[in-house]
Amino acid sequence: MAGGVDQGAPKALVLRAAGTNCDEETVHALELAGASVQLMHVNALSESPEVLEEVGLLAIPGGFTFGDDVASGAVLAHILEKRLSKELHAFVERGGLVVGICNGFQVLVRLGLLPGGEDRGALLWNNSARFEDRWVHLQAGDADCPWFVPGERYFIPVAHAEGRFEWFPKEGAAPLEENRIAFHYTDEEGNKAEYPLDPNGSHRAIAGLISANGNVLGMMPHPERFVRPEHHPSWMRLRADGGVPSEEDLPVPLGLSIFRRAVETLRHRSGELVGESEVS
Repeated sequence: MAGGVDQGAPKALVLRAAGTNCDEETVHALELAGASVQLMHVNALSESPEVLEEVGLLAIPGGFTFGDDVASGAVLAHILEKRLSKELHAFVERGGLVVGICNGFQVLVRLGLLPGGEDRGALLWNNSARFEDRWVHLQAGDADCPWFVPGERYFIPVAHAEGRFEWFPKEGAAPLEENRIAFHYTDEEGNKAEYPLDPNGSHRAIAGLISANGNVLGMMPHPERFVRPEHHPSWMRLRADGGVPSEEDLPVPLGLSIFRRAVETLRHRSGELVGESEVS
């Protein structure tokens, strides 16, 4: 430790662009989870792509990049495809963790790092044809991955207009595998939800997707907005007398657990590498 900073902390990069508005919250979440975090504009990363070789996790946060002109996340995805495609794919292939939240999820689908792209999947306008902003219940899928425990339940917020995932398989293609679904929208008991509990009407109530190797996660809900107990919408109503809740009464910040698991995965991998180095 030096100056309160863990010099051995796993390194993460949070990418921003014009219109990103959840970057500082994502930095805060990753720092609470134990990472050493760098916030970087996509133009700066384009000029210094070697930065990706120095980090273990890349986060593309929420917002309305470039005003969501053309379509949600389309411009940022185009920039990344044209300027950084080789480096991004190399990062993923060497085991780098990637999370795209809301607008970042839209970007990852457009890049094809998650099930998406031509004749496969897309994030479209909510069935309500309006912006939806509320807290929702989620249940994690059954994938073995660094981000969540299979079947784990969450209560975190959504805020989006184009979050409806639709699946357009090519003729004769297999349906979307269950183990590629990261999260389902559910009711409080864990049953798959319909509107308004499912805020957008996604195919199979999908709230997030994960790559085949589990390292790339995309989700519409915002885990970075529930990383402290006081973020919970009812945290001050947990005592009948209206008093400030005790430590034991405070709600568990479930969004933080997603970031913590990823950071701990990187820390574990680093420890394994150090051990192999010492043996050799």
